[in-house]
Amino acid sequence: MNFERLTTYLDELQERYGVPGSDLLVTKNQEEIYRHLTGYRDYEHKEATKENQLYRLFSATKVITMIAVMQQIEAGKIGLYDELQKFLPEYGTLYVVDEGKDYGWGNWPDLSVPCHLSHKPIRIIDLMTMTAGLNYNTEPPTGMSLSEDKASAGKKEAQMKGAPGETLTQKVMRAAAQMPLLFEPGTHWAYSLAHDVLAAVVEVVTGQRFSDYLEEHIFLPSGASDLTFHPNAEQEKRMAALYVSKNGTKEMLPCTDLSVLGLRMLSQFESGGGGLIGGVEGYSKVIAALANGGVTGKGERLLTEKSIRLFMTPYTSGELQLDFMKMQKFGYSYGLGVRVLTEKGSSRSPLGEFGWDGAAGAYVLIDPIHHLTIFYAQHTLAYDAVFTEVHPRIRDLVYEALED
Repeated sequence: MNFERLTTYLDELQERYGVPGSDLLVTKNQEEIYRHLTGYRDYEHKEATKENQLYRLFSATKVITMIAVMQQIEAGKIGLYDELQKFLPEYGTLYVVDEGKDYGWGNWPDLSVPCHLSHKPIRIIDLMTMTAGLNYNTEPPTGMSLSEDKASAGKKEAQMKGAPGETLTQKVMRAAAQMPLLFEPGTHWAYSLAHDVLAAVVEVVTGQRFSDYLEEHIFLPSGASDLTFHPNAEQEKRMAALYVSKNGTKEMLPCTDLSVLGLRMLSQFESGGGGLIGGVEGYSKVIAALANGGVTGKGERLLTEKSIRLFMTPYTSGELQLDFMKMQKFGYSYGLGVRVLTEKGSSRSPLGEFGWDGAAGAYVLIDPIHHLTIFYAQHTLAYDAVFTEVHPRIRDLVYEALED
């Protein structure tokens, strides 16, 4: 193995792409085979990147949520083809926007637009594969946007509290049923709040708060620490400074207000689609189980090998694949909450490798064929080149190093 070219590439990320700092960890057969840190956790104060620092994982959270859902499918509490209304009755009556208008990202419809009753129910598989017709509206009535100042934030959160025994996660996702669907379930693909809804479903069937479930059934068996929706004061101190691209360029500015980008959530809302905060080592321990037959480094089983094979299976084709291609995941289709490599092309990774990423640049690759994982973390928002150029290059340089 020769990782010299990968190391050089990572060291050049700040100059090429403005990435202030990064951390990359590669495991094989549950063992760390490469780790490299670059730059600064706080560029302005020149504080170097450290191994124990934490990042906002954003949508890399989705991979963890899919593990939880799959565990409940294995337990027989959820069926892949069960209707959502079985768990959240609010989704029993659904409205779909009339055809004829394309509602792009951020231009979300409400019930004031022409709608009709849905002809199809939302099923669990529709949520997992992002074909449910939901959107990513984080404004009311879902109640997740928190652009108010701190003085009003507590009041808003108090207003969102549910019935006794109902968490804020369930309350918010039940409210989301009021929004019209973009299309009939199963007919198109659209990135959405679907995995947040699934977090609420896990709470309903387990009787546990989502964070408690993840801790007991995923993080502890994996030996993973520092993965949380609610960082304590000590963990807050280890958070990497967050940056945002200036007008899509490599010039990075400090990001102090997530609400500007629609990414700030109510503090007690446990977003299965993007709410986790964590470190590279802890996250890698979880995904290493998926690359090793579902068994953690501690020898505890998270999932069966059958479930791992399901993660390696693409579910988008035809019209759905055309929709997914807008995400610019070249060579990939979408599966059960993850991208799945279906076209070899120039990729050095094998068909069937799967994973996802996060808004601040996190990158997840799980390769059950070679028992390999890649987890890369950085903390910059709104820079597309990270996803279309940096992530694929890291992937290929890792596999190139393994071949040397």
